[in-house]
Amino acid sequence: MSRSTGSPTLLHVNVAVGSVTAVGLAVASASGVPAVPRVWGAWAVVAGPVQLIVAIRRRKTGGQWPVVLSGGISVLACGSFIVSARADDPALSIAIGYAIPGEIFFPLSALRLGRTAKGG
Repeated sequence: MSRSTGSPTLLHVNVAVGSVTAVGLAVASASGVPAVPRVWGAWAVVAGPVQLIVAIRRRKTGGQWPVVLSGGISVLACGSFIVSARADDPALSIAIGYAIPGEIFFPLSALRLGRTAKGG
């Protein structure tokens, strides 16, 4: 992958952060509900900027708006996860509001990138 379309280093960072987060979520889920949004918030504050940087580097290829939106939402959502973990009765339902846009933005991005790769 060339530097003009994205950095393999950032992609590796994203994979590493996601893997550490998966392990962290497994440990957190055994620790109780408040630990889960803390881990999710920590992931969002790291993953969001990585998504934004990748999208900015790839902006010339077009179709990066779903990644920009997803990265921006991640950065903004991290605070709400951490605040929700401090609530008297924390709930995991806050993750729904974060997961739904991802379920929309990532497939849109994949479709767009697939079309770009095919030259269409």
